[in-house]
Amino acid sequence: CFVQFVQLTHNDLVQKEEGVVCSQLHFRGSSFVFSTAAQQRSTGDECGPEDPHDESKHPLSERALEHKAIKLEEQVRDLTERYRKALADSENVRRRTQKFVEDAKLFGIQSFCKDLVEVADILEKTAESAAGEAEPSNPNPTLKKIYEGLSLIEAKLQSVFAKHGLQKMNPVGGKYDPYDHEIVCHVPAEGMQPGTIALVTQDGYKLHGRTIRHALVGVAVESQE
Repeated sequence: CFVQFVQLTHNDLVQKEEGVVCSQLHFRGSSFVFSTAAQQRSTGDECGPEDPHDESKHPLSERALEHKAIKLEEQVRDLTERYRKALADSENVRRRTQKFVEDAKLFGIQSFCKDLVEVADILEKTAESAAGEAEPSNPNPTLKKIYEGLSLIEAKLQSVFAKHGLQKMNPVGGKYDPYDHEIVCHVPAEGMQPGTIALVTQDGYKLHGRTIRHALVGVAVESQE
């Protein structure tokens, strides 16, 4: 009985060891198969052909970038043109403003000058009247002094006018200009060319080249016999 028990125990141990060995071999085999499959999968991922979808994405992205670049170039050209126009407009506004300021400085006294030329007219007529009274046939020293004083005042006034750009016109013998002259009568052309100014009934004045009062003139015309 003891011998049989020992043999049975030995057989059981041998069977258990064989089962453990088979199990280990089976596990190692499975591990080897799994590792081999993993390596093949990784190798296939690395060495396999690229995804066709990736190839199609690159041309689309390049075309989109080119389209966006074209749009940006158009926007830059448009903004550049707007900037140039705005710069030109601002320059025109600056020039007009500067011209307006300069004109205001030059012609700001225009109304004042119009009033002064009327005073000059009165002074000139008074001096002419005094000159007529102070003739050699009438030796009146008082009238002579008055005439001399009025003449000095008139000369000084014309000097002040010239200093500030106000000048009297001298159109006698010149061509008629509708921008400077106003015809009040026609006179026979005696020794003068028709169409020229023969006489002035009221002096005209210009301020820095701009007419502020037209001269009242008589124009010579051919006499009709």
